[in-house]
Amino acid sequence: MSEILTEFLKSFKVLTSEEISLINEHTVLKSFKKGSILLKEGEVAKNCYAVLKGCVRRYYIVDGEEKTTAFYTEGDPVTSFTSYNEKIPSKHFLECIEDCTLTEGTQDLEKEMCRLIPRLENIIRVEVEKEAGKTQENFALFITSSPEERYLNLLKTRPNLLQRVPQHQIASFLGIKPESLSRLKKRILTKTKS
Repeated sequence: MSEILTEFLKSFKVLTSEEISLINEHTVLKSFKKGSILLKEGEVAKNCYAVLKGCVRRYYIVDGEEKTTAFYTEGDPVTSFTSYNEKIPSKHFLECIEDCTLTEGTQDLEKEMCRLIPRLENIIRVEVEKEAGKTQENFALFITSSPEERYLNLLKTRPNLLQRVPQHQIASFLGIKPESLSRLKKRILTKTKS
């Protein structure tokens, strides 16, 4: 499993091989089975994660119905930032929808790593800013686009999700019902053939 972590850490071009070894040495890797809940609504998030293998879903329960708002796959950080940083109850769930290999961190571990590698604090800040920007862009795209445009964007940017994620969760993520997704796919297929 540490080979997967080493490859993941190498994707951060700013880390030296010594820093990668040090982080690798202190990182906790965990395997979770499909269906494992990492965080429940109402719990305070004590851990943050990064996906090395698998897929994690963030969802809310609204009027008894699950509303999927994000999928995290290889290379993605996963946490409930507000709950984790402000120590308040989470408003959503985090669920492994595939068997997953994740890094598992805590605020204490993060502080210790920043003590051992002082420039890591800046690296983390830059990564958090990138994630915040990506989230902001995704939200704006969701608000300003039609379900068909959202689906086409998903096909273009994350086509592998369509094979990995149950269709009812894809529909929820797109903000539509599963039947609407079926009609949408059929309509797009018809357009493509003509």
